[in-house]
Amino acid sequence: MAQRSEIVTVYVAGVIQGIALVTFPAASAVFTSPTDYGLSSTEYGGMFVPQAIMAILASLAGAGLRNRLGTKRIYLLGLFANLLAMTLLVASRFTMHEHSAAYGILLVATTCMGIGFGFTVPAINTFAAAFFPQTVDKAVLALNALLGLGTALAPVFIALFVGLGIWWGLPVLVGALICGLLLFSFSQPLNEGAPAVVQTKTMRFPARFWIFAAFALLYGVCETMNGNWAALYLKEHFGASASLASLALTFFWATVTAGRILFFAIEKWFPEPLVCRVLPLLVATAFVASACAPKTDPWLGVLTFALAGLGCSALLPLTISFGQKELTAIAASVAGGLIAFYQIGYGIAAFGVGPLQTAGFDLKSIYGGTAVVALAFAVLSFAVTRKVNVAS
Repeated sequence: MAQRSEIVTVYVAGVIQGIALVTFPAASAVFTSPTDYGLSSTEYGGMFVPQAIMAILASLAGAGLRNRLGTKRIYLLGLFANLLAMTLLVASRFTMHEHSAAYGILLVATTCMGIGFGFTVPAINTFAAAFFPQTVDKAVLALNALLGLGTALAPVFIALFVGLGIWWGLPVLVGALICGLLLFSFSQPLNEGAPAVVQTKTMRFPARFWIFAAFALLYGVCETMNGNWAALYLKEHFGASASLASLALTFFWATVTAGRILFFAIEKWFPEPLVCRVLPLLVATAFVASACAPKTDPWLGVLTFALAGLGCSALLPLTISFGQKELTAIAASVAGGLIAFYQIGYGIAAFGVGPLQTAGFDLKSIYGGTAVVALAFAVLSFAVTRKVNVAS
């Protein structure tokens, strides 16, 4: 049985990881402002390429290293990488007007963030499943709700710090939180050995895994289009102020969190498999609404991102928990593998927008086109839930 302090540690780590993850996209206005870093859309999107690559590699490597190092050490390595990312982000402000130097530091910082995310998130999902082996769905959904809470807090904090004239206060705050979490985590046993996460000697993935992987990849594209580009879309398409653009990002992550809590609460009336099938349709609707919203109504644009957040809310944690329960032979590797494919989707959306804009597509057209991706993973959701009992 897990100690209460272990459970608290893991779930607090979810909140802090969420804040850390969105620190970079929350500061998009700072990165693209001519008076600050002055990055182009392509350069801004390019920042997240090393993050996505390293998150993929770390997620996959973590599954293999877990047998030798243990999940706790993988988790601690992830926290340290997150701390290094925040440190480099703060350091970059001292060279922000030296374009090449500043951009180089930012790329190293997002590389560290990718390592941190790739090690930490699969580890804490593994811990949550192990701590509550009889209620894996609820445990993973609750953890990801707290991670979502962190992602919703980041835009709020950045708006506060920008208002104070110290945008770099956010990475300083996150770094301090990570330091405290690291110190506390060292004292915790953080053992995981429940049947839900039995270690295996093989890394061979069965055919069913690739269905889950494809779903996670398409989900990553849709989430990232909202999470990384919402603020810039509000500014470019609707001419919204920086504060309103930040509010759109806050609404997106807030409804991601609220949705996870909501679907956790109404499970008896709205079973998880049905949730997994319905939510992609909400995401597709939100993309169409974003593209069709008139330029003169930025608040309608904000509301479309809130709808997108509700649509995205429970999909990734449910995919992980479904995969861990169904693919028991590789359960210890499922979270890392699916996070890796989610990050592939993240990388596609984070970087792909810049070249598309260079080719002549505006963000309105790109958002409308992404609705097709949402419809594709709406169809795929039936394959993901095929072996799950809807009545349960």
